[in-house]
Amino acid sequence: MQFPKREEKRRFWEFVRAGATRTEAALAAGVVEQCGRRWFLHAGGVLPPSIPEVSSGRYLSMSEREEIFAGVERGESIRRIADAMGRAPSTVLRELRHNMRHQLYRSRSPFSHRRSGPWNYRPSAAQERMKRLASRPKTAKLAKNAQLRELVQAKLVEKLSPEQISRQLRRQFPDDAEMRVSHETIFQSIYVQGRGALRRELAVCLRTGRALRRPHRMGQERRGRIPNMINISERPAEVEDRAVPGHWEGDLIIGKQGRSAIGTLVERQTRYLILMHLKGQSAEEVEKAMVAATKRLPEALWKSLTWDQGSEMRNHAKISVATNLEIYFCDPAKPWQRGSNENTNGLLRQYFPKGTDLSVHSPEHLEFVSAQMNRRPRKTLNWLEPREVLAQLLSEAPRQPLVASTD
Repeated sequence: MQFPKREEKRRFWEFVRAGATRTEAALAAGVVEQCGRRWFLHAGGVLPPSIPEVSSGRYLSMSEREEIFAGVERGESIRRIADAMGRAPSTVLRELRHNMRHQLYRSRSPFSHRRSGPWNYRPSAAQERMKRLASRPKTAKLAKNAQLRELVQAKLVEKLSPEQISRQLRRQFPDDAEMRVSHETIFQSIYVQGRGALRRELAVCLRTGRALRRPHRMGQERRGRIPNMINISERPAEVEDRAVPGHWEGDLIIGKQGRSAIGTLVERQTRYLILMHLKGQSAEEVEKAMVAATKRLPEALWKSLTWDQGSEMRNHAKISVATNLEIYFCDPAKPWQRGSNENTNGLLRQYFPKGTDLSVHSPEHLEFVSAQMNRRPRKTLNWLEPREVLAQLLSEAPRQPLVASTD
């Protein structure tokens, strides 16, 4: 009989909680990718209750139990073990009393009797006992309350989000706690098979349409951070107020299954667009395309570039040396910090729909699209075209340098 891989499963979910993908978590846990995928699908992407949360400090952690074990093996007093851990002696005493069968711990001292056998405190057994006692198996609220379940399902069909449903129920039933439910309970009732009080097919009613919860990566846990980045907070004020031309925003629009991309550059003052044809999304390919793009306009129009923290900009230092551009990086998950580029990318989806292969578009077609975009009158430019505003700047360049006035 083959027993479940409990330790590997625990490590798999710990890596997922830390922000790893399913594939990364499976490899790190020492199991094949298909095994990790099966665990993830079965749990609906939600951390199983059998996996302990990160210790808040209120309860003893596994590492603290190992410290107690080491102190016991050395024959130290309970007070000394507790002082080394920064815990109260009563905490250590209770831990040993609860997890040492038929034994009463006494430290080694010249006056104590010498023991012939070992102490039977085991950190792993104590940790498993804590997890077993801490679990609270109970029937999900939506599983036992048919009226509430039908009401929530009806609201999901009406395209309300779980949070909207939760808030609406709180307002409709202010005095009836049994007819109220949190949005997290609704999510878990859809995602988790063991709590499947709601029909799994209702996942299509969610805005994402996903039947699995996608783990979120914490800002400080982002993988592959770009070295020597200059944050957008250090960008000069003249860039923010758009008073000076030559400051650009850039990004990639991604094609089907993330296998193709087109680079986009938007000048902040004129909204002038340049599209970069890419054969891949590597840092080297983006570097080559960026250097080529800066040769299409006078050097005075290339002062700075603002990009997100995508790994395609790992070679930003080389780009800066080759083009004299100051490159700044947005904060994670804040696309509005390059709003002109985000807005333009949305307009470009008319030409390059999501879920399509972008590698089929030739450089000539990208030139055609960018020319059309630069002929569009823009409300923010008082209905002038980006190419007109740029042409006006270039015509004035010999008489007036492209710098902000100090008057």
